[in-house]
Amino acid sequence: MSEIRKRRLVDEGERVEEEQQKEEIDSEDDKTPEEKLTEEITETIPEGTDITSEVLDSALKGLSARWREWIIRGIFTWLMIGGFCLLIYGGPLALMITTLVVQVKCFEEIINIGYAVYRIHGLPWFRSLSWYFLVTSNYFFYGESLVDYFGVVINRTDYLRALITYHRFFSFCLYIVGFVWFVLSLVKKYYMKQFSLFAWTHVALLIVVTQSYLIIQNIFEGLIWFVVPVSMIVCNDVMAYVFGFFFGRTPLIQLSPKKTWEGFIGGGISTVIFGLVVSYFLCQYRYLVCPIEYSETLGGMTMDCEPSFLFRPQEYMLRESWSGIMHLVSICSHLLLYCVNV
Repeated sequence: MSEIRKRRLVDEGERVEEEQQKEEIDSEDDKTPEEKLTEEITETIPEGTDITSEVLDSALKGLSARWREWIIRGIFTWLMIGGFCLLIYGGPLALMITTLVVQVKCFEEIINIGYAVYRIHGLPWFRSLSWYFLVTSNYFFYGESLVDYFGVVINRTDYLRALITYHRFFSFCLYIVGFVWFVLSLVKKYYMKQFSLFAWTHVALLIVVTQSYLIIQNIFEGLIWFVVPVSMIVCNDVMAYVFGFFFGRTPLIQLSPKKTWEGFIGGGISTVIFGLVVSYFLCQYRYLVCPIEYSETLGGMTMDCEPSFLFRPQEYMLRESWSGIMHLVSICSHLLLYCVNV
């Protein structure tokens, strides 16, 4: 009996020790430095603030928080729309520079996330390699655009001719140099983390650089291919807020509790209508529909051309079934006008 009691006491003692160990493991003091760093990063991520200037605060002091936010958003919306119009007036070069600046900023934000997570390990050359690959990717993609659209001009300059002729070879060599640099920077016991960061950099390049390259291609084909999509995004954002502000009742998703189904549907319908109207209006201007081309007569780049059939009004013959429906619609409209006049 005494042995059984001793065994029970030993078992109970082991259980108590296991529970204490679990509590100690789960405590914040025994977390790994990487987990602590990750928590610190998540806590220090900047969030949106309601900080405004003293002038706005004094001017909007008597309004409720809801209408105060409405007026502030309206002011900054019109300021940003005005800035966007100035960029369009500045022409393709201003839009390309803006696209490049946004691309670099987005890439910096994505790379900083990966760098912050693995910063504790002191991995060498991660940031330098990331920026090197960004420069290499931009050299390849933007060089392709310059060769396609400005090859005639650049070929006339002797010292630039080699860059056009061997552009892809130079791009390949630059990438190989970066790959060798990465291999030389590998540190023992950190191979997996370094390859993860290497993949992170390439995913960021795929997302950011490829999209900006396609945007630049659209700008070269005519400003309308850039202006209309961006304007529709602006319209969707603004109208979704307007419809949600006045009619919003049903929450859309838990991730963003302020978004409503009414704003989502109203913004979508408004965007479709806005796209039809603004595209028809912008098609009238050659400055927006003509691609960038080199004119030998002018000795420089020009955006004057004969608009493509895509930008000209077309007449379409409706089928008999559709013509019958249109005939009924015209009759109904005449009846409505008659009733109004009466």
